[in-house]
Amino acid sequence: MSRAYKVVVVGMGKRGKHHAVAFKNSPRFELAGISTRDPARLAQAAAELGNPRTSTDPLALAREVRPDVFCFCTPPTVRLDLIKAGIESKAALIAYEKPVALSMNEAIEIRKAVQAAGVKTVVSHQHRYGQHYQKVSEIIQSGALGRVHTVYAHSVGWMLHLFTHLVDYVRWYNGNAEAEWVMGQAAGRGKLSDNHPSPDHVAGIIHFANGVRGYVESGAGAPDVPEVDYWWRKNRIGAQGTDGFAEVLTGAGWRAVTKGGAQSGEGCMNYDLDMPPYVEDMARWLDDEGKVHPCHGESAYKGFEITMAVLRSVVERGQIQLPLGPGEPEMAAINKVLPDHGVLLSIEASRKEYPTAAAKA
Repeated sequence: MSRAYKVVVVGMGKRGKHHAVAFKNSPRFELAGISTRDPARLAQAAAELGNPRTSTDPLALAREVRPDVFCFCTPPTVRLDLIKAGIESKAALIAYEKPVALSMNEAIEIRKAVQAAGVKTVVSHQHRYGQHYQKVSEIIQSGALGRVHTVYAHSVGWMLHLFTHLVDYVRWYNGNAEAEWVMGQAAGRGKLSDNHPSPDHVAGIIHFANGVRGYVESGAGAPDVPEVDYWWRKNRIGAQGTDGFAEVLTGAGWRAVTKGGAQSGEGCMNYDLDMPPYVEDMARWLDDEGKVHPCHGESAYKGFEITMAVLRSVVERGQIQLPLGPGEPEMAAINKVLPDHGVLLSIEASRKEYPTAAAKA
């Protein structure tokens, strides 16, 4: 029988519990320890998860347990220190929440650290495990769209919550082709103080090496997806080709039009369905170096690089070539250039027209 890998999960908010439950329910893993700063929350989570080892100090817990997998689900203000904790614990794989970092400088430092340590990383872009996301991928890969020339995605969720999700999926739908350059625009200062700091509205153009053009838009001014009821699921991602299009709605299935006609199907983001295969693929990668996780850290790094390039384009008012090197932290730079008069009228109109998204944003 295949071995069960020991896991420590740091962060016992909603996403941390999603991860902990998925690891606990898998025969391939042993939930060996959990950590969070709040003692009361930690005690409650431990009782719900079968009473694994607990500590409010994640590094101390990791040193004690020596996990195979060090997983953390914390706000993006805590990234590099926990990456270092995972490396110090001698974990073979570090799994963590998107975004990869809060700046390109930090992402570069994280990348260098895990590469030097030889540690695998996985980042939570797990929506791709949804049956509707998978169906659109199958249609694209079948050739039914002809020559794909455009990939696109938009969401009413703000950038550091959802932009890297969107970029990850358009890269997937474009065969993970390398991006060559990016141009972007942004507006609105309302979300710059959020724990996922972002302009209110961000739009980017991505030129890929295979000639495909990508369009990604996120925030209060992005198009609504009226078929979907909740802001987090109001995402539309797809591809257009010479013979048709196929797209997924995170909260409302998939649809396509090809030479064979129109077709559609069901599907909705569902952590109970998406998390088990997401963690199972971690075990497969630990078993076999050749079975690289679909959400591996290098792919997430490239998506984050595109995201930060969009912001640099806003600051520098021009085309940004990839790959990116270090520079002024993007949020500090964007804070200097966005106008003080607030959100554009089109964004305010969007909030009024779609109050569900506006209230949650």
